[in-house]
Amino acid sequence: MRARLAAWILTLLVACFWSLQAPTPAPADPRDPRLAAVESFAFALGQDVDTDAEVARLAPYDLIVLDGEIPPKARVAQLRAGGSIVLGYLSVGTIEPYRSWYRALKPYRLRDRFDEFDEFYARVNAKGFRQVVAARIAPRLLAKGFDGLFLDNTDMVELHRRQRGGMRKLVRRLARLVHRRGELLFAQNGERSIGPLLRFYDGWNREDVTWTYSFKRRRYVRVPSADTAAAQAALRRIAAAGLLVTASDYTAGDAAAESEAVANACAAGAVPFVSDIALRRLPAAPLACPPV
Repeated sequence: MRARLAAWILTLLVACFWSLQAPTPAPADPRDPRLAAVESFAFALGQDVDTDAEVARLAPYDLIVLDGEIPPKARVAQLRAGGSIVLGYLSVGTIEPYRSWYRALKPYRLRDRFDEFDEFYARVNAKGFRQVVAARIAPRLLAKGFDGLFLDNTDMVELHRRQRGGMRKLVRRLARLVHRRGELLFAQNGERSIGPLLRFYDGWNREDVTWTYSFKRRRYVRVPSADTAAAQAALRRIAAAGLLVTASDYTAGDAAAESEAVANACAAGAVPFVSDIALRRLPAAPLACPPV
């Protein structure tokens, strides 16, 4: 017990040290002026927004990402009426068996699976796949009144290089769809492959900057310091390109890990968020970087 307490105190001291040694830089101004005032972010895929109480918990956040399929249109409108920017999550690199559109996308599954989340990687190079996503699924989500889309698993092309051309075509098409409506397009991860598509995005989220969940070890673990530094460098680079950058870390819920994750995100100019791997836990209050 004493050893655990000592380790916890040491972790907290390390987080405080780095937050003092690496002051929060003035973040680059996003290209889109609507994003310039965003100071808090909720990656709320695991939140139930069917109740007024849940909407009230999310209302203080400037930027909220919800599952694009599940929330009722009225709840999206409630959050937007309170001043939040609300994006609908859509995976474009994997095919999720639990989705209502699974039957339409099932023919485009690759044999390779994204085992951690029980999904199939998608044959994005297939014109039929892109047509279903861009002409049917994305418009259906946007019809709920979201301020735009948050794309996930675009980085699957780093494992499946033959899908790169198809992913670029799909992202360009979705960007045209979203921007014609005056809305926003975000993505996450994939800093090694995002370059050719950077100009189509308005924001970017980097997961696992400081803490992550190890499916193999079945517990939350600290990211190696070299990987944290690389993630911070990517956040700074993409912010400099005119995107709003956010950072999502996954912890067991202890204050020291949360403080460390927030400090490292803020040091890279990113808006921080910390939750469990299922994204069911919200911080007691929105996390924010200290004033510059």
